[in-house]
Amino acid sequence: MRSTTRSEQGQATAEYALVLVAAAVVALALITWASSSDMLPSFFNTVMEKVISVANRA
Repeated sequence: MRSTTRSEQGQATAEYALVLVAAAVVALALITWASSSDMLPSFFNTVMEKVISVANRA
C-alpha cells in the first residue's frame, strides 16, 4: 500500500470543503426558491395533513 503524503491529505481536505460549499449553495438556492414561490407552506401543509390522517387511523 502506498502511504498518503501530507500534500495529498491537504488536497482531500480542500476537496471536502469545496463539496460542502457546493452543497450549501444548492441548499440556499432551493430554500430561496421555495420561500419566494410559496411552495414551502403548501408542502408543509400537505405533509401535516398526511401525518394527521395516518395518526387518526391508528
